[in-house]
Amino acid sequence: MSKVECFNESNFEQVSRTLAETVTGTQLGYIFSSCQIDDIIGATGTKWKRIYHSMLERQRMDKCGNHVAQFIMAVMSPGRFAKEKNKFIEARRELNLFLSFDGLELDEEGKLHHVEKSRTISEAEKRCQILSAKLVGRDIHPEVIKFCKVELLHDNYFHAVFEATKSLAQRLRDLSGEETDGSRLVDAVFDLDKPTLAINKLTSETEKMEHKGFATLLKGCFMAIRNPLAHEPKILWNGEDDAADYLTLISLLHRKLDSAVRIPRY
Repeated sequence: MSKVECFNESNFEQVSRTLAETVTGTQLGYIFSSCQIDDIIGATGTKWKRIYHSMLERQRMDKCGNHVAQFIMAVMSPGRFAKEKNKFIEARRELNLFLSFDGLELDEEGKLHHVEKSRTISEAEKRCQILSAKLVGRDIHPEVIKFCKVELLHDNYFHAVFEATKSLAQRLRDLSGEETDGSRLVDAVFDLDKPTLAINKLTSETEKMEHKGFATLLKGCFMAIRNPLAHEPKILWNGEDDAADYLTLISLLHRKLDSAVRIPRY
């Protein structure tokens, strides 16, 4: 990345403490070596102090923070957390809280990017919940929030949308009594000849087309969002903007289901 200004020493203690929680003493030594940083305290020292003093000494020598940034990215390489996803999420969120005061942000790939510096604690906290902030004012349906609350708090775009699509399928099962899933579930519930649920009175051709169109939207949601996500290692769209739009669509579908009427089968 381009030149990184020296990290604020008062903030860096917290960054050091967070990084120290993600590595063993032995791992820390290897990472120091790979980043060409001298461990000035030594292996017998406290991990966060080893990081803090070694990093700050290196940036004093360099008169910039590039080696420090390289070290942070090495520690936060996603491959190191392959079996500890939640640990990565928590560490990244906590790091970004402090890094934002230096005008930096760590993304889902463990890469640092320049951002506008936070000036207040409130600004830093909001930046750590970007997706949640983008949903403010969209009046997201409670069923969506219920299914992906943890993911929203962690700003986990991929799993927030994935869990939200699950909420649609579960809502359909709860309202209709059907036990299938995906497109088969939608076909069973909104069959135009023998519907289990209806979003209108189905008395006119326009109402029937609306009913059929809503069913198509539901199936499209499962096919375009949930099914690809279940088979891909990372989110397929452009970060939080598309994630917020998908969550808004799922919220709209839930809102239509609020007025759905169950049709008894005789």
